[in-house]
Amino acid sequence: MKPSNMLIKNGKFFVQPDAGGRDFKVLFKNLAAAGAGRPVDENGFPKGPWTADLLAEAISLIDANRAGIELRTVQLWFQDNDKGISPENIRWLARIFGCDDPKATSAWQAELSASQRQLVAKRRERQKSLVSSASEASNLEEIAVEVGDGIVIDADDDLPDDTQPKRRFSLARTSEAIFGGGSFLDLPVSVFAGAAVLGFMSVFLGVHSITYAENNGPLKQVGFFWAPNWTLLFMVFLPLFLGFCHEVIAFWKNEGRNLLVAASGSTEGNNGWLKKVEASPLTYWSVFLICIGFAGLFQWVSVRLLPLIDGSRDYAIDWGSIGIIRPELTSVMAQAFFTGIAYLYMCVCFYLFFVGLILLYTLAYDYRDIKRQSERVDDDNLSDAILGVSAKLSRGFFRCAISGILIAICMKLQSIYLVTDSSDIISWFVNDFLAVAVGNDTIFRRKDFSTPNQYTSLLIVMVTVFTFAYVISQVGLVRQFGSVPVKMAGCILSLVIAYTAIGMFDGFSIILGLSILFAAYGLFDPWLGSRSGNVERRVDVS
Repeated sequence: MKPSNMLIKNGKFFVQPDAGGRDFKVLFKNLAAAGAGRPVDENGFPKGPWTADLLAEAISLIDANRAGIELRTVQLWFQDNDKGISPENIRWLARIFGCDDPKATSAWQAELSASQRQLVAKRRERQKSLVSSASEASNLEEIAVEVGDGIVIDADDDLPDDTQPKRRFSLARTSEAIFGGGSFLDLPVSVFAGAAVLGFMSVFLGVHSITYAENNGPLKQVGFFWAPNWTLLFMVFLPLFLGFCHEVIAFWKNEGRNLLVAASGSTEGNNGWLKKVEASPLTYWSVFLICIGFAGLFQWVSVRLLPLIDGSRDYAIDWGSIGIIRPELTSVMAQAFFTGIAYLYMCVCFYLFFVGLILLYTLAYDYRDIKRQSERVDDDNLSDAILGVSAKLSRGFFRCAISGILIAICMKLQSIYLVTDSSDIISWFVNDFLAVAVGNDTIFRRKDFSTPNQYTSLLIVMVTVFTFAYVISQVGLVRQFGSVPVKMAGCILSLVIAYTAIGMFDGFSIILGLSILFAAYGLFDPWLGSRSGNVERRVDVS
């Protein structure tokens, strides 16, 4: 839409209808991204694009609309589907885009009705191509309803899904919906709740805080509450990762992508995003089978179930195998059941973790494509849109990377601690620090046990660092960001060094502590004190 067609009516940003012949989906997404009908600031610019929440609230506040509108209905307008808009809702949406001006509202009501006819005509053609016989075609015929002097084919936004062609199950699409829809809190709270349930179960079984002595040696704490890979990991760092990941993906899918597409003058909707997500079904199924089949079932049988049955000692004793040497505390059956539940929970959580990384990679790839298409457009508004979206995406990517490496650190800490002769993990840190600070002789002997967690944690670090490097190279290397990408890379590098140093030499706890402090600062201030953070505030995209 040309700038000359844009003005202000009743303190709101007005876009003149241009009778461009677009269908409802394309027209609506362009208007929502442009902020048509939104209040303007002191400079006459709209206060960001429409979101489903904002638009539903605005329609419900219309005095004549006593029934309001459901958020789900508005969300359907933003999504890529065949659902259009009902005549009643055309009336309310025209009021929004017409900025409460009677003449402008009437013009937009005619424009939206025409776009609805275009959408239904396209849908009709697609459905006809799917119908193999005349009898099936008759079942998909739409109902014509009169609107004013014309006829609109009813593709009401409230029609049930069974009127649409059935789609096959797609693991990629289903996984994307988990991150791209719903509330920001859904995933983090679900993971936290699962970890809390496991904690309660450990208390009931009596393995939450438990010690054992090997060969009449000192007591060693191996309780569930003392294991950072089951407490800190699933109650702090994984919820943080999933929350940050959900925030980035939802922003890109619902706001950022629409903003760039509209600013570049393209008519592409979210179909491009979903096509990229569904273009790699083998990737999602491979990750699913590895997480559920290997990390879950196979690892539980080999590391937990078989040692409990035959009493073998190939792996270090912890809360899940304490029954081997202290059978009076808990039965083999109870431990097998508890560890089975814990490993099922763990493998599902790690599937979500790797899906988050896959979606971040896909997002960066999608961003690169849209940016390349917009390079031939010389528009200051487009440049500001790219800068603002890049700033918000870079911030989210950085936080996800920090959380991912902290997850790996928790896993390696527990794995190394179990094969030392230290009494508990806190004493291990303190004595390691004192070995350097005051020169205490605190040499810890390593026990000869297999530690599969080290391989898993290394894999997580490698995949996280690769994803971070790729997305920052595509999104974060913007001239206006200055040295911010270098600072971000330095923070990630310090965490990788700390991860590598765990248990390798005396004083590793100092490196680990400093790197965690640096990372914690990065979580609160992803710009790491740089003034480039003003870029995100200057371009309002949230």
